[in-house]
Amino acid sequence: MDSIKTEIAHEFPFLRVYKDGHVEKLVKTTTIVPPSDDTITGVRTKDVTISSEPSISARIFLPRSGDPTQSLPLLFHIHGGAFCFESAFSEQTYNHLQSLVSEAIVAVVSVEYRLAPEHPIPACYDDSWAALNWVASHTDHLGPEPWLNDYVDFRRVFLIGDSAAANIAHTLSVRLGSHGLPNLQVEGAILVHPFFGGTDDDKMWLYMCPTNGGLEDPRLKPPLTDLAKVGCERVVVFVAELDHLRDEASGTVKS
Repeated sequence: MDSIKTEIAHEFPFLRVYKDGHVEKLVKTTTIVPPSDDTITGVRTKDVTISSEPSISARIFLPRSGDPTQSLPLLFHIHGGAFCFESAFSEQTYNHLQSLVSEAIVAVVSVEYRLAPEHPIPACYDDSWAALNWVASHTDHLGPEPWLNDYVDFRRVFLIGDSAAANIAHTLSVRLGSHGLPNLQVEGAILVHPFFGGTDDDKMWLYMCPTNGGLEDPRLKPPLTDLAKVGCERVVVFVAELDHLRDEASGTVKS
């Protein structure tokens, strides 16, 4: 029995699955930090609960605005991490978004979605969609979160995510095109180093999504027909020269 506990069934880039069923995450989420008001940049943060069942939350960032009468564009941020690690509340995410908010003078809602494989895919997609619906519930400025009611211009909303999160952001943009959200105008999607399949990482995604549709699952590998369905006006895609995800992302864009 002890040998089963240490015998490996699957080895993935970020996960090791043992024959007794337990999973070891090979990359850990960086330190979790609480929300705070930064005395240097003036950026304010707070955490909010979106849903208790399932558990979905978010961290909101607000800049020090020079003109309180001007509503702010909103970045709906999804953190990367191969669908299985990192957090909206991590030190890495906090430092990145605090700098971005301070420089760009935008508001940010960063969603804390449930991670795979303990919460199998499609939890990450469904949680992010639920969070975007929660944002949309503020478009009449009567929603549950005062910061969104008071400071956000819901005609200027952008989806943003990197790697796995760019994949999630794209899937949300397709849902937007199919279903829409009343009074929420998503101007664009910012996809940084998106994961669109076509690599050995596909095996891990298939493992984490037991209800998958195989290698042609549209969430894993977006079909060309989806590109005409995105519910935003503009999409910008960033790829890196040495990133192993580059070829598939570039091919999708060129198509």
